[in-house]
Amino acid sequence: MSKPARTPLRGLRTFCLAARYASFRAAAEALFVTPSAVSHQIKTLESQLGIALFRRRGGEVSLTEAGQSLFDELAPLIDAVDDVVSRYETGAAAQETVRVSVQPFFASEYFVPRLKDFTAQHPEIDIRVGTSDEASEKHPADADLSVRLFSTAPVGFEHERLFPLRLVPAGSPEFKASLKVSKRRISSDFPLIVHETLSKAWPQWSESANIALPAPRQSMQFDSMIAVVRAAQRGLGAALVPMPMGELWFEEGSLVRLFREELLMRSAYYLVWKSGTGDRRGVRLLREWILESFREAVEKNSTRG
Repeated sequence: MSKPARTPLRGLRTFCLAARYASFRAAAEALFVTPSAVSHQIKTLESQLGIALFRRRGGEVSLTEAGQSLFDELAPLIDAVDDVVSRYETGAAAQETVRVSVQPFFASEYFVPRLKDFTAQHPEIDIRVGTSDEASEKHPADADLSVRLFSTAPVGFEHERLFPLRLVPAGSPEFKASLKVSKRRISSDFPLIVHETLSKAWPQWSESANIALPAPRQSMQFDSMIAVVRAAQRGLGAALVPMPMGELWFEEGSLVRLFREELLMRSAYYLVWKSGTGDRRGVRLLREWILESFREAVEKNSTRG
């Protein structure tokens, strides 16, 4: 009796990557092949097994029930094989890629400036940073880890709460010099710089701080927190700057606190990952580094504040 044809390990690894990222494109990038090559390997595997592993809707893919079952059993085995091989690899052959998604302002002002510490400790790990919409509360399908703002803890994912969103009233030094307050009411010109996703934040701050805003009042709205900060730096008005991400602006002196009172939001930044993906060595190391280094930085910032 002839033995059944063995499924190539390459096809199984391709399947696991496509399942993990819910994306043929992301799997192709990780494997340094084309998306069509990934699609071909998946179709070959489906033909050999006689079952559909993915549902395909336009450019999106998701696992079928059979595909999910196969992934649940197969992924730990593929990871174990990779771990064994990695112990014998050296140099460039031992590189591992970790994909992390962060929101734009968090990336530019907080994550990227600290990332050199991790890459110096782990040169064998390639980090691919993706940025996406500041307003969305979701973990991107093609990310191993994400740091994102959620109003409530994300459902269906493993996660760690990093820190709450704190908003600090800030402006340029010149704007601060012109500020006048009488009997807990702002009596000088006080144009408001507003992020479109935080349109109610200034009234909320006014109520919690017990400091009345002038009425009527001028305001300008932006769809980017970086644009909000730039406008405040240029003396166009007062902005609510998220902390601790904005700490570098205060340290360099281009922004100053207008009031000591802060607005503590219900939303918080979470570190998020899919169940079953967090045990990979690179993902685990980056997750541990984020938890340790970011919490230390937040504690320092909170002490200074």
